[in-house]
Amino acid sequence: MIYFISDIHLGLKIRNEDRKIEDLLIAFLEKITADVETLVIVGDLFDYWFDYKTVIPKSFYRILAAIDKLVRSGVKIEYIIGNHDFGHSRFFREEFGIEPHFHDIEREYYGKKFYISHGDGKSNKDTGYKFLKKILRNSLNQKLYRMIHPDWGIGLASRSSRKSRNYTDKKNYGEADGMTQFAERKIDEGYDYVVMGHRHKLIEEHYKDGIYFNLGEWINNPHFLRFDGNSFTFESVRSFLSNQ
Repeated sequence: MIYFISDIHLGLKIRNEDRKIEDLLIAFLEKITADVETLVIVGDLFDYWFDYKTVIPKSFYRILAAIDKLVRSGVKIEYIIGNHDFGHSRFFREEFGIEPHFHDIEREYYGKKFYISHGDGKSNKDTGYKFLKKILRNSLNQKLYRMIHPDWGIGLASRSSRKSRNYTDKKNYGEADGMTQFAERKIDEGYDYVVMGHRHKLIEEHYKDGIYFNLGEWINNPHFLRFDGNSFTFESVRSFLSNQ
């Protein structure tokens, strides 16, 4: 069984509210252990992330422990970096054996071809974001950022992430159309399924012989997508956990 999730945005809300999402995710990871082969995290697991050499954010300790437990049980985790959790370097690779993917990936599951992308930057209109993305992900800039004390650096990353969301939520960059057109092009290229996140909207759009899925978000309405080799299921995380 292949499971897909995205846009959990841990660290976005105040601690008590964030803990509720974290508890849901931990319970979800524990439950899927029974039948999951691969878990695909399609970006923005964290609302912010930055790799320091010797420090991790204490607020993420519990979910990191849950990920470690899942990996030790034999589950393969694919982690595509989103536009909020782009500050990864060596931690996930060295501690969990998970190689963060900074670009879109292509995979074959049960004989079907998947194109998987977080989805940011798919609008041709949003040249400003594409420029900013190059600056933020520049290796020299990230090295300089690591020189900031973690108490300051993590706090700054958190506040910047919130302000960025408040600004971009009011703008229309044509992302919806851009992502749909991008998915259709990939299906025309021969992919059976295109899976993305980023839009915070559940989408199942059939196009020719393929399907474009968008995974929604976990901030208010957590869902996941499951593929058993024959069919797909979108399901509410809360409903899934309530079914014993």
